[in-house]
Amino acid sequence: MNAIARGMGVAALILTGFAVVGTGLVAVTYTATRDIIAETQRKALEANLNQLVPTDRYDNRVAEDFIEVTAPEWLGTDQPVTVYRARKDGQPVALFATPYAPDGYSGPIQLLIGVYADGTLAGARVLAHKETPGLGDGIEERRSPWILAFAGKSLNNPEPERWKVKKDGGAFDQFTGATITPRAVVKATRQFLEYVQTHQAQLFAPATTPVKEQKS
Repeated sequence: MNAIARGMGVAALILTGFAVVGTGLVAVTYTATRDIIAETQRKALEANLNQLVPTDRYDNRVAEDFIEVTAPEWLGTDQPVTVYRARKDGQPVALFATPYAPDGYSGPIQLLIGVYADGTLAGARVLAHKETPGLGDGIEERRSPWILAFAGKSLNNPEPERWKVKKDGGAFDQFTGATITPRAVVKATRQFLEYVQTHQAQLFAPATTPVKEQKS
């Protein structure tokens, strides 16, 4: 029995040693790669933002100039949404955020929307969706140029009552056999423009200034 007990003790010590070494290796690997991962994520973010606003339009590090806002009535989600700010010589240039169109045909559609300080859309892109391939996925830039039509638009261009798809009497095209998807994107984009117009001073303020939720 003593030999068995000693054997079990040795085995336990070996397993403990492996666990300690393994934990140490994980910690070392995490520490070594954390900065690399963060830098990769920053570059990916800025690459997406630069699709909407050229780099020569701003001079701050956009990935480090942001605030978190929660406004379900405007942004289509109960979760906090990150708003990034582009500035030049300290002056506001544009806002970027990732609101949702909650009423897509197959579920929420996550967008990337940029708005210049004068209220003009820098553009919009689709980041994630579950819409039907061959129908609703025309909202993707790689599938169709439809999403590019938002650049240059504002709350007054077209007129507020025409911020709809053409089937509803609006100014925006829909897809053959798929109206719900573009309708949801148009609505979410208009709501984000309204949110920016209503909260612009707060959104461009330093990150320490909270943005209060405001119902529509």
